[in-house]
Amino acid sequence: QVQLVESGGGLVQAGGSLRLSCAASGRTFSSYAVGWFRQAPGKEREFVAVISRGGDTAYADSAKGRFTISRDNAKNTVYLQMNSLKPEDTAVYFCAADQGTIATIPAAFGSWGQGTQVTVSS
Repeated sequence: QVQLVESGGGLVQAGGSLRLSCAASGRTFSSYAVGWFRQAPGKEREFVAVISRGGDTAYADSAKGRFTISRDNAKNTVYLQMNSLKPEDTAVYFCAADQGTIATIPAAFGSWGQGTQVTVSS
């Protein structure tokens, strides 16, 4: 397993942008699929975006056209660029990694970060 640390969260006004980073330890990071999930108070953790080992991506409908996931294997880091943020994007954002194929459910991922808070004000 890898250890994951998220950063880049914060407070932003609606319409603004943030870039989240997920830094991983371990020399085999390039062999992991990495996903972003989020959890708002009182709600279940939900899928946001995922990137495969080969760079294929998938997005939740709520993220399509606004969020972009990317990876830099040389830096052992996956990014989530979030544009046109809305108040409903407010949540704790988690990154997760697994050596399996691309997936969109939390149970498919074995390694998780501690999360970073994103708050979007109206």
